Amino acid sequence: MSDGKDVPKELKTDILDKLAEAMYSFKTHPTSAECGLVAKSLIDRYPCLMERGSSCGWYGWRYRLVFKMGNFRQKLRIAGSLELSVNSKQPASGLKRKRQKPRKSEVNFLPDFPNGKTSNTLEEERCALEDEMKKRTFDGRKVDVLMESTFSLRRKEVIGDEPLVKDVKSRWSALFSERQIATEFRRIVSVDLKKTFFDRLDEFVPRFLRLYRARDNPGEELQVLLQSLDEDISNQQKRAVVLLGLPYFLKEEPSKFYKTCDPTDDEAEMLKGMNIGILVVTEENSANLLPKEIIDVALVLEEEIVLHELNDVPNAFALLIGLLYALNIDYPKDLKYTFEVIQKVILNIGGDACSPKVHGLRNRLLCKTP
Repeated sequence: MSDGKDVPKELKTDILDKLAEAMYSFKTHPTSAECGLVAKSLIDRYPCLMERGSSCGWYGWRYRLVFKMGNFRQKLRIAGSLELSVNSKQPASGLKRKRQKPRKSEVNFLPDFPNGKTSNTLEEERCALEDEMKKRTFDGRKVDVLMESTFSLRRKEVIGDEPLVKDVKSRWSALFSERQIATEFRRIVSVDLKKTFFDRLDEFVPRFLRLYRARDNPGEELQVLLQSLDEDISNQQKRAVVLLGLPYFLKEEPSKFYKTCDPTDDEAEMLKGMNIGILVVTEENSANLLPKEIIDVALVLEEEIVLHELNDVPNAFALLIGLLYALNIDYPKDLKYTFEVIQKVILNIGGDACSPKVHGLRNRLLCKTP
């Protein structure tokens, strides 16, 4: 029997698109349970799509279908040219984004329009970009070119208008992909997001783990994360333990930032209170901070999933940093030191101006024997 996770991404997207279109013709806002019935019917009809490792074989399909229906409704709103509230002010969720000057060492914070270009000509290019993204199979090279040419317009909107994330996604849907997040980050900071993040993280992983283990009264959560290395000592596991353990080591509160849930849990309830966060979907005990079997990893902004199918927790951390830069969103106050470490120590961006707490940790990490 085929493993559903091995289904080519293009085929999986095609299946979900067709299911969403068919479901929308019957009901515009199906419940999570109704999406589950469709997912079960899909597996019953095509057993080759069953997901190995899932108790029923279709939980992952149900979860992706819920997300796909949201995207499908959003695309229809764009196609219908509904008025978008791009000038909306501070969101009710409380995300802090009102920054007219760079504060995270952005080297290209608010660029001028290219020579010979106006807001009108750039808006035409943006429309061409959205038209391309509506195609079932879009031209990646054309998208790259249009994203590059419209960068200044995008930054003017994001910084000047402070739109809600859902409105940015409506106007700039291409931005919400792994490739474009990394490219946008490079435009803003002139740093290769993933290469720098993972190269530097791997350099510090052994030192972080030694500091975690040497800590007096490390707390239950940090102990559980460290104990997970007794069963899995892969580099990927070590990366995840370091990143998830960082808030506990710094005595910060990550409960609203990082959550695990069962695929049958009510999505709206799980996302409640998550202004900025990472959501891991698993069939294991949802109290487990780092499950062995993960169905999905998603990024959450303003209580909505903005990107999913990210494979693992470290990748989600890297892309979240990229999105926060791309959308001009400040770090969550509850985790200000955690994100400062990620930016100034792991990514080495603005590392010459650390807070005393992070400066002390940085010195200990740079010592050969912390």
